[in-house]
Amino acid sequence: MLDALEVVTTVVVGVMVGVEFSVAFVINPILNALPEDSGQLGRAHGGRMLGAVMPVWYIGSLVLAAIWAIAGWDRPGTSLVVVAAGLLVLSVVMSLLLLVPINNRGKTWTPESRPDDWKEQMNRWDRWHYVRVAVIIAAFACLAAALV
Repeated sequence: MLDALEVVTTVVVGVMVGVEFSVAFVINPILNALPEDSGQLGRAHGGRMLGAVMPVWYIGSLVLAAIWAIAGWDRPGTSLVVVAAGLLVLSVVMSLLLLVPINNRGKTWTPESRPDDWKEQMNRWDRWHYVRVAVIIAAFACLAAALV
């Protein structure tokens, strides 16, 4: 049973990393290159859609890693799982304090209602998102390493 938990946790975190990496390095650059207001409208829609899914994914990943760490406490690699869980905690804290406030504003913007500094706010979100992606990649790497 623990083997299944290890695989499920690693896959769930790995897919989350893939989505967030794609947002940072594929989706947002595409949206930023669109003409006129299309990019801002796309970001607002993405903020609404992913803003509804990602909290469950982040918390679920953290819970799975914590269960793995507790259930496998006496097994080799547990220290890597604990580090991964700590990194996932950091990603949740970063999200709540730094990224969610910007996303909550941005997902309501329209070309008529957005503030003058909307691009600066999106750039700030992007910079924090790059850091968060690095944190969750590190967590994923720890989980993958704990499997071997």
